[in-house]
Amino acid sequence: MRGLGRRIMAICLCECLIILPVESGPRRNAPPTAPAEATSLREYLQKPYLQLFELAPKLEFGAGEIQAQRNALESGKKLCVNRFKDHSRKYDNQIKTAQKDLKKKTSSLGETERKQLHCNIQNLSFLKSEADVLAGHAIPTAYDNLYAKLDLIQKWPAAYHQAQQELSSGAYMQRRWSDVKDIGFREIASGQQDDIKRGQQAIEELKRSGMLPPELENKAIQAYVNSVGQRVAKYSDLKVPLHISVLQSREINAFALPGGYLFIERGLLEAADDESELAGVLAHEIAHDTARHSAKLMKRATIASILYQAAQVAAIILTGGVVGIGLYYALQYGFYGLGLVINLKLLGVSRDYELEADQLGVQYAWNAGYDTTGFIRFFDKMATEKGYVNSVSWFRTHPPFYERMVQTERELLFLPSKPSAIVQTSAFEEMKKALVPVTAAAEKEEVGKPSLLLTREEGCEPPQKLEYKSGQPVEELCATPVRATTPSK
Repeated sequence: MRGLGRRIMAICLCECLIILPVESGPRRNAPPTAPAEATSLREYLQKPYLQLFELAPKLEFGAGEIQAQRNALESGKKLCVNRFKDHSRKYDNQIKTAQKDLKKKTSSLGETERKQLHCNIQNLSFLKSEADVLAGHAIPTAYDNLYAKLDLIQKWPAAYHQAQQELSSGAYMQRRWSDVKDIGFREIASGQQDDIKRGQQAIEELKRSGMLPPELENKAIQAYVNSVGQRVAKYSDLKVPLHISVLQSREINAFALPGGYLFIERGLLEAADDESELAGVLAHEIAHDTARHSAKLMKRATIASILYQAAQVAAIILTGGVVGIGLYYALQYGFYGLGLVINLKLLGVSRDYELEADQLGVQYAWNAGYDTTGFIRFFDKMATEKGYVNSVSWFRTHPPFYERMVQTERELLFLPSKPSAIVQTSAFEEMKKALVPVTAAAEKEEVGKPSLLLTREEGCEPPQKLEYKSGQPVEELCATPVRATTPSK
């Protein structure tokens, strides 16, 4: 979409992963005793993390089987990555050939033939960038996801047993931020008030540069999301006023700026299935502000420097939201070859920030009376149902799957039980109804707009066959032989 890159920049801080749904309190008994299904190890890797946490203690795969599967994954990853690297090279050669042809014939070309060559080069460039993103990010991430599930099957039984021992001995009370009875009266990071001005300045710069999507105009939806956020904030360690805005964007994402400024994108509301899922996301973002993660990030990369980079690459997405909006847009609209998938490590994001926000976010949702499995179910759904591509840039720039899953699951095990935890509300259901016409209107507005962001030659037909089909699991990309071809003129 023309100009879309200038409107969708999201300064995103880090999201959590995918863990087992549990009761809202310490579980001192064995995991549920439902019999494990008889299936192959490879088939288990296709199951959601939620199921695997339940099933892993009952599975009996030997070390040899685990290693054989790991070797098979390594081979599959190498084969698939090399395939799309080869596609990229072929597209690059075709681009160079077309450019030579254009230069050679430039004085004799008619307007129609010149346009055809321009369109061909444009589409080849798009396809090459698509293959580059798949080989460099999407495919490795898909396999990282499978490695994490394999680790879960192998390592979680022992980790679960250790957590149970800590519960029995009381050692779990020695973990950091174990003082959950004092939430709201403890200090996670001093100086939250100092972040308000920095957050306001960041928002002003983003708006002035046209890099922040417009706010959703539906006041009822805005009010509902704000009410959920304010409830969570009341039961958190946030010491500054919370400001929440719902943005008119199809992205499944949420992000926090310093000083209590949270942004929820329309796509996230569409993806959430109940209020506990939404509350879990909001709690995680609030945790980033209570720990001042965004302020610490901006000390290493100011908004001004980020905007400068954005001007250089035309569209830059600082990912970390629920599903990594950078690559989702890349594969959806063609944001390729622009240095789009930036490594957040360069900006100071660390795994410690994510682990801390994971823990605190679960605590805040729990303390606000929400079913903490909502937080887990949402991220599990994003990784499992929505496909790896939608979240690959987030996954590639954030801590390992397995470590974060286990740490969050342990926190759920250690939280005291709360009766009547909120899962769904009528207010959430009303919000979802109100969202339907809003989404329909937004989708109607998008019809007919160009699918390539950097369109130098107007009126070109897009490539008839792309490397990736929206919604397709990345694993399936190498399931059948494919070859790079010249796009139709």
